[in-house]
Amino acid sequence: MIRVLVVDDHPIVRSGLVGLLGVETDMDVVGEAGDGEEAIIRVAALSPDVVLMDLRMPKLDGVGATARITAEFPSSRVLVLTTYDTDADIIRAVEAGASGYLLKDTPRLHLVDAVRAAARGETVLAPPVAARLVSRLRSPAPVPEPAVANPLTPREVEVLRAVSRGLSNADIGRELFIGEATVKTHLLRAFAKLGVDDRTRAVTAAMERGILPPPTLR
Repeated sequence: MIRVLVVDDHPIVRSGLVGLLGVETDMDVVGEAGDGEEAIIRVAALSPDVVLMDLRMPKLDGVGATARITAEFPSSRVLVLTTYDTDADIIRAVEAGASGYLLKDTPRLHLVDAVRAAARGETVLAPPVAARLVSRLRSPAPVPEPAVANPLTPREVEVLRAVSRGLSNADIGRELFIGEATVKTHLLRAFAKLGVDDRTRAVTAAMERGILPPPTLR
């Protein structure tokens, strides 16, 4: 059972999300919060698997709450659900440790599938968000940086490439014919080499360095 916490400062939106997710047989909406500070308190008390997080809220915004939750409660995945798709909002959320970024016009079935994917530790991006990340990655840097050698081993690159396709550790292990524990080891080593601490930022950093190609838009 996937334990979900819904965080949004609009009661009607929260009620809608609770009703939408509550009918799923594999999900349990364990609580709600109306701002970032309350979200952190609820996560500490309820240990949700997935936190469905709005961005613009009083007291503490979604980015600040996401950063606190991912640092203090790493077993809880944060899935941003917002109306805002600006570059600054997307990058701030990803850098804060969000496992995914969806827009509030996401179809119901896609949202439900995204919650499941986040619970599995996968990265979930709405197509418009992926498009903005691709555009940002393709934009030339204002000041050219010296070329940096790829610090990853071929196997670490294979594992990250699979992560970028949304595969879970178990799926990656089956695809590469290695154990799930070995997949985790490769990921941790890649995190250390790239200077990141989660799957989303590892994929983003690898794309920025040219180790992985930008995602293909569909």
